[in-house]
Amino acid sequence: MSDTLSGEMMLLSGGANRPLAQEIADSLGLTLGDVTSRRFADGEIFVRINDNVRGRDVFVVQPTVSPAEHIIEMLLLIDAARRASAARITAVLPYYGYARQDRKDQPRVAIGAKLMANMITTAGADRVLGVDFHQHQIQGFWDVPVDHLYAAPVITRYFREKGLVEPVVVAPDVGAAKMARGFAKRLGATIGIIDKRRPTANVSEVLHVVGDVEGRDCLIADDMIDTAGTMAQAATALKERGAREVYCCVTHALLSGPAVERLENSPLTEMVVTNTIHIPEEKRFSRLTVLSVAELIADAIRFTHSNESVSSLFD
Repeated sequence: MSDTLSGEMMLLSGGANRPLAQEIADSLGLTLGDVTSRRFADGEIFVRINDNVRGRDVFVVQPTVSPAEHIIEMLLLIDAARRASAARITAVLPYYGYARQDRKDQPRVAIGAKLMANMITTAGADRVLGVDFHQHQIQGFWDVPVDHLYAAPVITRYFREKGLVEPVVVAPDVGAAKMARGFAKRLGATIGIIDKRRPTANVSEVLHVVGDVEGRDCLIADDMIDTAGTMAQAATALKERGAREVYCCVTHALLSGPAVERLENSPLTEMVVTNTIHIPEEKRFSRLTVLSVAELIADAIRFTHSNESVSSLFD
């Protein structure tokens, strides 16, 4: 235990992804902190931490996925822990919502990723632990230490065991090329890129494929999937160019609107995601595989508590 923190570790969870929080707690050998979270008649959120947190190293697990109530619940939990004299509070964000709003690329728009970071810090978070931010520079939006985890080791371990044939890791757009390069290195694969344009939000159009995919197994890698338009089009484009099998892997499965229908009707062999976001039964389908990042996050929490290097998880 660190010299600066005499108190024990405590894990709290909101309602956004309770199953993941329970998995993390089990991996750490902890019991989730007892939290009361309820709504007033008008929908206002009330939270109360029923356990003593004074002097303890508190980790609040809550992906800030839609709806916005999940963000408010996390902020209230952080504030409650701070006012109850926690020694240190770490906001654990398996998925960081509003991360796509990370720059002012149009007149008169908000930079939502920075605003959310300000709110989390103001609520009382001393540290942030996140998984696969939409852009790496988001780490600089906080004025507190940030540990950035990658789901790549979990996903690539799964695909190594599948024994892909002459694998090609395909970036669905230029922005995902760096992530695809990392996957390709771990899998001993070559890299391809889908050249596309996006006329409006959640609408994309495949132009052409850069790289040799004929007769090879393709793995489309990205950080998140929302309405699945890009993924479905990319899979079709790869198949049309002679790809043997087309797989897809993403860290954060939002699966909004027509996503499930599009994926079911696409030529994808398998869609592999992680459980950073809770996926209800109605959004699951036969070709969907969900991998757990609970052990990865649990190790990062353990290392943070004992003042060890979190980056050593990826050496």
